[in-house]
Formats: sequence, structure tokens, C-alpha cells
Amino acid sequence: MPEALPLRDYQRAAISALHDGWRAGGQRLAVLLPTGAGKTVVFSHLAAEQHDAGVRTLVIAHREELIKQAAAKIRAVAPHLNVGIVKAELDEHQDADVIIASIQTLAVRKRREAITGVGLVIVDEAHHAAAPTYMEVLQHFGCFDRTPAAGFTATMRREDGGLAEVWERIVYTRDILEMIADRHLVNVRGKAVRVADLDLDSVKSRAGDLQDGQLGQALDDSGAAKVVADAYAKFAADRPGVVFTPTVDTAQSMADVLNSRGIRTAAVWGDMPREERGATLKAYADGDIQVLSNCMVLTEGFDAPWASCAVIARPTKSASLYVQMVGRVLRPWPGKRDALVLDVMGASTRHKLATLADLTEREVAVDDDESLAAAVLDDDPDAYPGLRAVAVDWQDISLFDESPVRWLRTRGGTWFIPAGDILYFLLPGEEPGSYRIRRSTAADGVRAPSPDPEYPLEFAMQWAELYAQRSAHHLARRGAGWRQRSPSPKQLAWCRYRRVRVPEGATAGDVSDIRAVHDASLLIDSWARAA
Repeated sequence: MPEALPLRDYQRAAISALHDGWRAGGQRLAVLLPTGAGKTVVFSHLAAEQHDAGVRTLVIAHREELIKQAAAKIRAVAPHLNVGIVKAELDEHQDADVIIASIQTLAVRKRREAITGVGLVIVDEAHHAAAPTYMEVLQHFGCFDRTPAAGFTATMRREDGGLAEVWERIVYTRDILEMIADRHLVNVRGKAVRVADLDLDSVKSRAGDLQDGQLGQALDDSGAAKVVADAYAKFAADRPGVVFTPTVDTAQSMADVLNSRGIRTAAVWGDMPREERGATLKAYADGDIQVLSNCMVLTEGFDAPWASCAVIARPTKSASLYVQMVGRVLRPWPGKRDALVLDVMGASTRHKLATLADLTEREVAVDDDESLAAAVLDDDPDAYPGLRAVAVDWQDISLFDESPVRWLRTRGGTWFIPAGDILYFLLPGEEPGSYRIRRSTAADGVRAPSPDPEYPLEFAMQWAELYAQRSAHHLARRGAGWRQRSPSPKQLAWCRYRRVRVPEGATAGDVSDIRAVHDASLLIDSWARAA
């Protein structure tokens, strides 16, 4: 069995469920795993195991990013396998043990007829498989009579879109709450961004969801971009994020307004030149861009685990689409504690829109500004072992907001107090809900006190606040008089040097916070990634 990218228990269980289903006479079986659960790793191991049994595998995907991901994962899992890509000008099937092909290329009869000896077909993003092209390709490779097929997806409603005709049974599924409870995904909180002039009742539906063009026009006419930018600056100023919009024009207008608020944003869309889009995504990965505004191109095959805020500026009636969008920010990352979803809301009486509650199969009501884990525990205090330890972050977030001391948050989600050249921050302890205190400076790095006890959050905050006020009382306090003054020439020079836009009307305190988050993220988050 390959050692690289080893399987977690639930991933092994998914493979076992497929084998059990095929032995029981099933032909086309599906696995439903939340975004971030590692479905590509699962089917990579499946393909490697099938090769060891003498079976040649064909993996079908519909986007270039998915094809590249699948090839990279299979090569990491099983370096000894010859992985070939069949897409456009690439035709690497002759000696390949595993073939990864685009559905668009397989739609050409000559291209698919050239591929022979396939004993297993894997469909990535299997919720697309009811389309006629997929049906034709699956029939060609014998998936309706002799060749086993496995479909992998994060979202699938079998009763919708003819999927029940493709996939006979979902043999394994894992609820997103289980993933959060086991720390494979981060907890998520939703906050409503209400746009007063957005009338969603005027937007017609097409194929079961709001029509993109009309929705984009309604968003632009209502001034939604300004409301989104205000909300991002207020609630997610230190978070890398992704904005989902229905049209290219809306994606670009969102980017323009966010940039005007000092939030470095770039737009990406499907027909964008490949080189330009690649350069934009690289700038995002390098941290030169904080937010990507996209027209529905980052819902699948986009992997940016450091992102911790999703703006749903594409209200949708589709639970599957909503799960795809939110799933982009749920992957764990060093220093990342949680994810924030900003849901754009408008007046709507005839459309039932998807919400945070649609992330789970459980019946649950999620209040505005409440985390999914906390909402489930309100309904069922015994739900999923480990969920309470995850939910504590949001239950206690008001303690930071109400403190007279100036608590800020790094881009990775760590709470800290800036006290001049010294930063005091909280590190999760071994016991759920407990924390340790750490001191950080640019010269000395991160230091622990001696002794180094664990405290409940409220006591950890009190001790950290005491240390910070001893170090620099006038800098640590939220209500210090200097914070209301105009930014100093030195502060403005720092912003110009760092190319940080100073928001209109910003005070000395606002600019000090911007710098503190920048410096603390470099010190604390870098330390957390290395720890």
C-alpha cells in the first residue's frame, strides 16, 4: 500500500464501501464527501489499489484544474504508476496505468475509442454526470453493464437533474459536522449582509435557480458592492477571502469597490486569458492579493486552504451550489481557527434561498452570527463528540469585543494584544476550551512564561491583558485618547511603503490596528506554521 498521503479512517471506509457495493452487484456507486475531506486522495488510492490488482483506471473530470489536481495526487500516492492525461492536444493513454481525461475530449468518439482496456471508471465532481455527454461516455466504457464506476462529489441530490438514473446508490457519506468535530474542517459562522434595495422577487428562476443575468443586474442596481465592501472591512478586514458573484460584470464591480476600501482584490472569470488568471491566482497564493472576486469559476477544483472568508454575493436556491461555495474556505490551515461566511441578503418572499443550515443533513436553525457547530449544540448538546470544543470559539467571541483592552486577530485567526513592540497572544491548550499565553517580539520570537499553565478563556484573557497593560498601558487600551487623532506622518509613510491603502476617515487608532495585524500575522502565523 502506498505510504504517501496515507488514508484517514473515513477515507479507507469509503473505499471499503465501494468494494462491498460492487461485490453486492452494484455497478455505478457514489461517494459523498464534504469539500476538504480529500476525495481526490481517496480515489487516488483506489486507482493505485486497482492497478495492483491488474485493473486499468480511467478518471473523468470536466475542468483543467481538476485534471491537474488528480494527476498530482495520484503521482504522490503511487509514484510508480504511469499517469497519462487525455485533453485537447494531450493524448497520453498508450502506456498509462491511470488515464485522466476531460469529458469534453471524451465526447469526441475517435478520442474515446482510442482508449482501451479500462476496468474502472472514476468520475470526479459526479453531480455533473446526468448530462448527456457523461451518459454517452459512461455507456461507451461499459458502465451500464460490465465496468464498475465510482462517482465522487461533495454535493449531490439524487432526486435532482436525473442523477438517480446515473448513480444507483450513495454507498458512503460523511456529514460536514463530523468533519468539523474531528478537526478535519474548521468551524464556520454565517453573517447576513442585508442590501436594502436588493429585490430578489424581481429575479426570475431558470433550471431551479435564480437567473444569473437578472441576478447580476439586481445586485449592481441595488449598490450591493458597496454594502459588501463595508461588511468585509468591518467583519473580515484581516481575512483572505473569496467573493462569489453571478456575472463577470458583478465580479469586476465587487473587486473595484473592495479595492477602493483598501482591500486588495482581483477578479477572475471563466474566459479570462489562462496566463492572466494563473498570475492572479499566484498573487493570491503569495499574499499580494487578499480577496478574489469570481464569476463562478472557483466553486470546484480551487484549493486555497488559507482562505477564511466566503462572500456569497450570488444568492442561490441550490443547496448543492451553496455547499460548493462555502466549502472553499473550510479547509484547515496553520493558525486558521474558523471560517466566516458573509451571506448577501435582499427582500425575498417567493424564493427559498440556501443558508448555512444546508451544509449539514441535520435539521437545524442557524441564527445570524452563530456558528454551525454552536447551532447544532443548541439543538442537541450531545451531537458529535468533539463538536463542543470547536464551537467554544464563537460562544466566547463577545468577550474579545467587549473587553476594554485592544484585542485584534491575525490573518490566521489568532487573538492578540499589541503592546508596543511586544505582542501577547492566546494559544489553544490541550484541554478543550483552555488556552496558554504567549509573548512575541521581532527580536526574541515567541516565548512561553514559566510556569506555563492552561486557563479557561476568560482567565487567559485577564492575565494577557494584565501583562499587556504593564508593558504599554496607553497602547493596549481600546479607549485611549490617541486613537481618535489623525494618522501621524510616520504611520502614513509606513502605509505608503507597504502599499496599504488608508481608508477614508481612518484615525490613528485604525491605522495602528492595520499595522498591528500585519506585523502580528507575520510573527505569530509564521511561528504557528513552523510549530
